Amino acid sequence: MSIPLAEQLRPRTLDEYIGQEQLVGAKGILRRALESGKIPSMILWGPPGVGKTTLANIIAEQLSLSFYTLSAVSSGVKDVRKVIDSAASYGGNSILFIDEIHRFSKSQQDSLLHAVEKGTITLIGATTENPSFEVISPLLSRCQVYILKSLSKEHLIKLIENGTKHLSQQYNTEIEISETEALMQISGGDARKLYNALELFVEQHKDKTNKIIIDNESVQKTISDNMVRYDKKGEMHYDIISAFIKSLRGSDPNAAVYWLARMIEAGEDPKFIARRMLILASEDIGNANPNALLLANTCFDAVQKIGWPESRIILSQTAVYLATSPKSNASYMAINNAQDLVRKTGDLSVPLHLRNAPTSLMKEIGYGKSYQYPHDYEGNFVNADYLPDEIKGKTLFEPGKNPREEEIRKQLKTKWKNKYRY
Repeated sequence: MSIPLAEQLRPRTLDEYIGQEQLVGAKGILRRALESGKIPSMILWGPPGVGKTTLANIIAEQLSLSFYTLSAVSSGVKDVRKVIDSAASYGGNSILFIDEIHRFSKSQQDSLLHAVEKGTITLIGATTENPSFEVISPLLSRCQVYILKSLSKEHLIKLIENGTKHLSQQYNTEIEISETEALMQISGGDARKLYNALELFVEQHKDKTNKIIIDNESVQKTISDNMVRYDKKGEMHYDIISAFIKSLRGSDPNAAVYWLARMIEAGEDPKFIARRMLILASEDIGNANPNALLLANTCFDAVQKIGWPESRIILSQTAVYLATSPKSNASYMAINNAQDLVRKTGDLSVPLHLRNAPTSLMKEIGYGKSYQYPHDYEGNFVNADYLPDEIKGKTLFEPGKNPREEEIRKQLKTKWKNKYRY
């Protein structure tokens, strides 16, 4: 069996490594740590195919440390203890790399604590999930968290050039890069997927012509005809969750439960699915149906207690509810608009009447003066100014066109008249 292109071209040094300049560039924090000869235990958090495993290998190689690797999918507490016992004989000169550490249970993560604290091993965990949710606090406090970013267009083009050059030599054939957009789109910023797609394309065309031309149309046709070959062993993970979320957003319960079933059959973590629905309930439904957020949160709590296979029922109920619920992204857009305004206008002063006045001096200079307490007025409302003077009357929240938020719009118009133009 031939070695995959992604493995053949896996970088062996930081100088060969593409991307993550903020960590491994000339002034990168990880490069400086490596140059000092000592690194902390760490969690590498980022999307698939951006170099987490490669970086762990480079660190071990550069520091000449013993390197153990475990997959959280197939390893248990017994495997962890076996590695720790073996590493103890090296006197703290060992790295334990755990791929998909977010899949480790609490007891499995607990088994790492003592060895990490005592320095028996230096832990490098890789995860695509937010470690604040998936890594227990005692272990997280003993590790540095480094965020790896998706590869940029420039990074992907460099990878395409490297892969094309290697394949041209390997197959002794001329390869011309005419267009790169299709390859980059297929990759989704994942170097492994990019190399798999490139390798598949060249293999499919190497015996058909003296010169292989890589263009968008040919790449799309070749990859779509051979999707199963290059996108195997879970690499469609993010495509499936994307289809699931878009089906919920699009109010299609049939498509939603189909993609849910695909994830269930693939053994996806139920918490991963529930967390995505929890986000969607606020982002895409919001105040059009506030109960959606409550149900999604209950679903997230329930699947943590129950696990497979029963969680599939709870996930299905929630997915159908969210898909058939009225939709609104008004709250999501409101916070986006507000953050954008803050970035443009900077730190505007809080109006004096809104400031807290805990000392007599603050009261003397006007803090809290002229503040009108709404509960002293009819209807518990007073038409006052709550924004800085520079952006007075700025509308950031625009209610959606659904029954509940249309009612909210009427209430706001009644209260604020023409101030916010509702």
